Amino acid sequence: MLNGTIKKLVSDRGFGFISADDGKEYFFHREGVANFDGLMGGEKVTFDVQPSPKGPRANNVKLAGE
Repeated sequence: MLNGTIKKLVSDRGFGFISADDGKEYFFHREGVANFDGLMGGEKVTFDVQPSPKGPRANNVKLAGE
C-alpha cells in the first residue's frame, strides 16, 4: 500500500489524481474508491497500484486510517 493525497478530483466525471509520497502522480477512477462521493479533495489516502493500458493506476483507494 502507498500513501498519498488527493490532488485533483473531477467528481462529475468520476476520476481524479493522487499525489503519492513516492513522488509520483496516479490516476484513479471512481470504481477503485471505497467512498468516491464522500471525497472533496486534499484527503490523505492509502492505495494499491495496478497496471493499466495508460500506465500505473491507483486502486483500492481508502482514506488513511480506515
